[in-house]
Formats: sequence, structure tokens, C-alpha cells
Amino acid sequence: MERDAIDFGQTKISRLFIKLFIPTLMGLLFGSLLNVADGIFVGRGVGSDALAAINIVGPIFLITTGVSLMFASGVSVVAAIHLSKGNVKAANINVTQALTIPFAFMSILMIILVMFPHEVTLVFGGSEKLVPYVSDYLRYCSPGILGCVIMFIGMFIVRLDGAPNYAMGVSIFDSVTNIILDYIFVFPLGMGIKGAAIATSIASCLSAILMIIYLLRFSHQIHIYRPKFTQKAIRLTVRNAKYMIKIGASTFFGETALSCMMIVGNFMFMTYLKEDGVAAFSVACYLLPLVFMVGNAVAQSAQPIISYNHGLGNAERIHRTFRLSMIVATASGILITTLGVLSSDYLSSLFLEPGIRSWQIVSEGLSLYALSFVFFTLNLVMIGYFQSIEQARPAIVFMLLRGYIFTIPTFILLPSIIGFKGLWLATPLCEMLTFIIIIGYYFIKHKNKFTTCHQ
Repeated sequence: MERDAIDFGQTKISRLFIKLFIPTLMGLLFGSLLNVADGIFVGRGVGSDALAAINIVGPIFLITTGVSLMFASGVSVVAAIHLSKGNVKAANINVTQALTIPFAFMSILMIILVMFPHEVTLVFGGSEKLVPYVSDYLRYCSPGILGCVIMFIGMFIVRLDGAPNYAMGVSIFDSVTNIILDYIFVFPLGMGIKGAAIATSIASCLSAILMIIYLLRFSHQIHIYRPKFTQKAIRLTVRNAKYMIKIGASTFFGETALSCMMIVGNFMFMTYLKEDGVAAFSVACYLLPLVFMVGNAVAQSAQPIISYNHGLGNAERIHRTFRLSMIVATASGILITTLGVLSSDYLSSLFLEPGIRSWQIVSEGLSLYALSFVFFTLNLVMIGYFQSIEQARPAIVFMLLRGYIFTIPTFILLPSIIGFKGLWLATPLCEMLTFIIIIGYYFIKHKNKFTTCHQ
């Protein structure tokens, strides 16, 4: 198997970034397009209530992604530092722990959630009308959620091993397989929301198997390490897990921040506009991963470069990588925001039948919601930078700001102050306030460093 040759410590930054960014972006793009296609098939093939039901289940996917990416980003930083110092065994042990611990945790959580679909629906902002849809989707999608744990973490590990093209290939395989099966199960076979869930499970589980095959047969430096269950091994596993969680906690809060936004948004749209409002809000939630994909691609491409050189103490390469990532994030964010503002009617029509009430709601509000995209992208990249240099505390604080501290009050207060538009402007306001605080913190820290160096 031909592998990519990547030297994180010597290769020119721009060349290194592009080498990582293009396959990472393509892989995440296909994953986001899968999410959009799933929404289109369900909205057009089953109906707006089914689309609303999936938005109720959406926070569970984000929690899964959050747990996975917490360990993935944590092990990416820790293992990169070990590799920069030639400690391959320690990197392999960390990788094995990062794969097994979240898989075990999410297995327990999914069993509990599948047993209580009625409670899940109501707690996450749904209504009695949506319970049957939520129950079907949860039951048949749970194997796929567990497959996603292995796939998401595997993406980071495989890229760190020097094979970003393989990670991209698995992501594309997952998306294409899911889209094809989605169409077959929802339209020709008429399996409804159950068919969409089964398609997701089949594609995710096959992709997880491909990741495991790579680590067992084709990897360069990183391999799965046979676990030990001695008292010392368990103690070290707990210690390593705590450190990975510490590094990746901001990523977890970032994903659960989206989950919080969806739950609060579901409640508020249900309060003001009932099921049609939740269906309209779900369109925005289906499109948001496309924005997340861009910011995440930039952050994930910069992360191994910054972490590796952080391990070497090479501040110049860290600075150049961060500056390049911010330029790319700014240009991408402005482009996506512009497209979102100008294309709200067209995007609404992809998911919902033009003219129905839920379509009218989203077509009027989506252009306002799109104002958040540029700030969302920049926030992801800057928080990823703090993660990469092991500054977990500010990264966690910034994620808490955008996900909880600003989200809940703005979603509650804005609609009462300015009406319908406040439902759509809550997220842009949260992201803008967070960006102002992050950029202020960054310049204050760098000013202090500059002053200290010249005293």
C-alpha cells in the first residue's frame, strides 16, 4: 500500500497544509453532503414531520460526534508529541485507548436511549406526534452511531500516520454508500424513516471496518496495541484518558454546543411555530454541517502541524501555520455566508415542498441564520489552535461561551424582543460575541508575550 510521505517538522508550511487540507476537506465535504442528502430524501420522501423527528434525534448524533472528536483531537495532539520525540509505543497505546474507551461508553448510552424513545422525544424538544418517528429512527440507527465512533477517531489517527488520502477515501465511501442506500430504501422500497436509519447503519459500520483494517494491516507507525488489564495498565489508561479528555474537551463542548443549540432551538421553534417550525429549523441544522465541515477541515489540517512543532518547540512554524489557517478560514467563511444569504429560497426548496408552511418559515429565516457562518468558521479554527498548543482551558471556555452561556439566553430573549426574526438571529449573535472575545484574548496574550520578551 502506497503511503503519503509527510514530514511535519521540515516540509514547507503551505505545501504541508495543502497536502492535508485537500483530502480532509473532500472527506468532510462528502460527509456533509451525505447529511444534506439524507435530509432531502426524508423531507421529500417521507414528509416534514419525519424531518422534524430527525432534528429531535440530531443532538444524539452530535453527542456521539463530540465524544469521538474529543478523544480523536486529544489523541491527535498527544500521539503527535510522542511521535515527534520518537516514542512510538506510547503513541500506539494512546491510539488504542482512544478507540476503545469512547466505543464502550457510547454502547451503554445507546442501549439506554433506544429503551426510552418517548422520553428522548420530549426531553429534546419534540411532541407526542413525533414519538413514532423518533422511535423507529433511534432503533435502526444505533449500530451506525457506534460505527461512527470508530470512523471519526480513525480519521484523525490515519491522517497522523501519514495517509490523509485513505481517510478521505473512507469518508467518501461512507457518504456514497449511505446516499445510494438512502435513496433505495426511502423511495423504491418505501421503508420511510426506518430505511434512512438502516442506510446510515450499514454505511457507517462498513467504514469503521475499513479503518480497523488499515490500522491492523497497512499502517506505517501507528498500530493497535494489545490491551493489558493489570492494575498498573488500568491506572495508566485512566491517566491517559483524563489527559486526552482535557486536550479534547473543547471539541466535545463544541459538538454539544451544537446539540444545545438544536435542543433549545427545537423548544423555541415548537413554542412559537409548532411542528412546522421545527421542520423549518431542521433545514438550517442540516446545512450547518457544511459550514462546520469547512472550519473543521482547516482546523484538522493545521492541528497535526501545530502539535508536532509544539512538541519540537518550533514557534515560527506554529505561527506560520496559524496565520495561513486564519486566512483560509476567513475567505471560506465569507464565501459560505454570501452563498447562504443569496440562496435561501433554493436551499429551502431542496428539503421541503415550496409553498407549504414549513417552507415559508425557512425561506424567510435562512438568510438571517446564514450570517453566523463566517464567525462560526473562524471560531472553530481559533479554538483548534489553542487545543493544538495544549491550552485546553481557554479552548473550553470559548466553547462554553458559544455553546451554552450565549446560546440559551439569546434564543429565549431575542424572539420576545424582535419576534420571528429573533429565532433565526440567535445563533449569529452567539457566534459574533464569541469571536470578539476570542480575538481579544489572542491579541492580549500575544501582546503580553511581546512585552515579556523585550523587558
